[in-house]
Amino acid sequence: MPNIPDDIFTEPEDFSPDTLANLGPLRRLAGTWASDRGVDISPKAAGPERREYREHIRMDPIDPQPNGPQLLYGLRYHIHINTPEEAITFHDQVGYWLWEPATGLIMQTIAIPRGQVVLAGGTAAPDDRRISVEARRGDTRFGICSTGFLEEAFRTDYYRIDITFNDDDSWTYVTRTDLAVRGATPPFDHRDTNTLRRVAPPAQNPLIDLLKDSKAG
Repeated sequence: MPNIPDDIFTEPEDFSPDTLANLGPLRRLAGTWASDRGVDISPKAAGPERREYREHIRMDPIDPQPNGPQLLYGLRYHIHINTPEEAITFHDQVGYWLWEPATGLIMQTIAIPRGQVVLAGGTAAPDDRRISVEARRGDTRFGICSTGFLEEAFRTDYYRIDITFNDDDSWTYVTRTDLAVRGATPPFDHRDTNTLRRVAPPAQNPLIDLLKDSKAG
């Protein structure tokens, strides 16, 4: 928060319980998405390797998150990726996309089952058609934390994702990860890109369903 109030304990009151209506630019990410046209460029011993992949993403609204005086709305997501030639998981990722209406702050949290977590941040306006977040190794606010093996062998120095919302209700992302690969210079520019298309609409956040049930009763 750019201006932290003296009272860091009191939570906001009378805010909307409807997450979908208060997600700002993240509203367009809500739902379930799929594509079989992803492209990954990654480092290998013999040089850069290009692979196509299939991707499935589910993004579910969570209840509003008071954080002292801060109020966040968000999506919990799960990404699963494999390739046409292999059934085994190529990439698995979980986390949250978060939006703070009062400041325009957007955040993405990332956790992958290879011993790495990331908190990336940026800013956007509610109706922006393009959003970006980034993180850097060593930054105590928007940073990257990895296991000893990854730090020594494939150190991630920088992460960025740029998302463009298209006119046909799809969205396209490009991720950039600067990898310091042991024994190689300069850092490898690891890129992934895909265009996702909606296969299921978003659900409401749990609180909305509870409020509907209480009114019905």
